[in-house]
Amino acid sequence: MSLPLVDIGLNLAHDSFDHDRDHVVGAAVEVGVAHMVITGSTLESTRAAIELVRTAPGRFRATAGIHPHHAREFHDPDVPELRELMSAPEVGAAGECGLDYFRNFSPHADQERVFRRQLELAVEVGKPVFLHQRDAHDAFVAILRDYLPQLAGGVAHCFTGETRELDDYLALGLSVGITGWICDERRGQHLRELVRRIPLDRLMLETDAPYLLPRDLEPRPKTRRNEPRYLPHILETVARCRGEPAGVIATATTRNALAFFGFAA
Repeated sequence: MSLPLVDIGLNLAHDSFDHDRDHVVGAAVEVGVAHMVITGSTLESTRAAIELVRTAPGRFRATAGIHPHHAREFHDPDVPELRELMSAPEVGAAGECGLDYFRNFSPHADQERVFRRQLELAVEVGKPVFLHQRDAHDAFVAILRDYLPQLAGGVAHCFTGETRELDDYLALGLSVGITGWICDERRGQHLRELVRRIPLDRLMLETDAPYLLPRDLEPRPKTRRNEPRYLPHILETVARCRGEPAGVIATATTRNALAFFGFAA
């Protein structure tokens, strides 16, 4: 298999990793996950992600942003700090940003306001965007279209949608991140067909750890906590669904991610 791999979505600052974070990273490296992108979803978690990158700058990159769940907590006085965080050399993308009308932890108006603000900042600092969308496709695309010509690029993080959503994202020039959702026999069957439609030069892999533990892992882990060491399992599933060698997928997704997030050569 052509390694190393890149996990483009890892919530490594999550408190579930506080007791064994170094071990989690080491276990991932042992199976070939050489690079990881640490997701920032609030100002606090972004600061923590950047601090983690500084512990191993060759291995990590961070994203800097406000998840739509937290949009109601973000206000204009917070913009200068977010701009500074997005501008940090440790940060490879703006986000996680977007819209989530499934949970609705923040009102739609707040989500849309904060999404637009982050897209404006991404344009300003010249970073691509790490995007989240759930049950808000039409509003999400309408807002994104206003900024795409000026953006440095975008990846639809943790894609779980249907054909129309994928086709729209591809038409907009986005890359697509696939997680262990594709391993879920209850919810992910449609992805096993759709993943074939993603051009190889726009495909990336992620765990979204500690969330979305692949359901078909054998032997089954003792806990439900997902980890970056399971990324090769996602790779194998994607390769099998696409009918391509795992090494081909590994080489392409790694190349895509290293370039997108600005890892040092």
